[in-house]
Amino acid sequence: MPITTPVDLLAHLSDLAISSVTTEHPPVHTVEEAKATHDQIPGCHCKNLFLKDAKGQLWLVVCPYDRVVDLKTLHRRIGAARLSFGKPELLDAVLSVRPGSVTPFALVNDTAHRVKVVLDRAMMAQERLNYHPLVNTATTTISAADLRRFLAACGQSVAEVDLETPEIAGA
Repeated sequence: MPITTPVDLLAHLSDLAISSVTTEHPPVHTVEEAKATHDQIPGCHCKNLFLKDAKGQLWLVVCPYDRVVDLKTLHRRIGAARLSFGKPELLDAVLSVRPGSVTPFALVNDTAHRVKVVLDRAMMAQERLNYHPLVNTATTTISAADLRRFLAACGQSVAEVDLETPEIAGA
């Protein structure tokens, strides 16, 4: 049975001895809307891209909210075929979340391990990371080490990749 509520997710984190802090806030559907919460919640605020490549492989790319990710070149950086955004129905079927609530915490529901996970290396160097706890009306803060432990407990293999676009880095 999938974990679909923040209460169930936080209980699961507790069972794994993963410490977290959750802050409730008005619903946010986009990175722009989420910026309103940044001053109240310390840590690295992140975005999560649920993608499907041309061969049908699913991907979850997680990076700081302000990271520029070029989908036209990302596939070469992560070893994928050409990428596009996954459809909402597929997101719900595989991760049991809706658009606007995509989060690495939803990987607990990917028991078939259909999703390949890519984490931005610079994000993983941060002390505190912020993600939605399966809904977009709250943000849960955990350490990078605890995110790694959570993903390992989910049976997910993870690639940590430098996602900073070289053309933009020096601009």
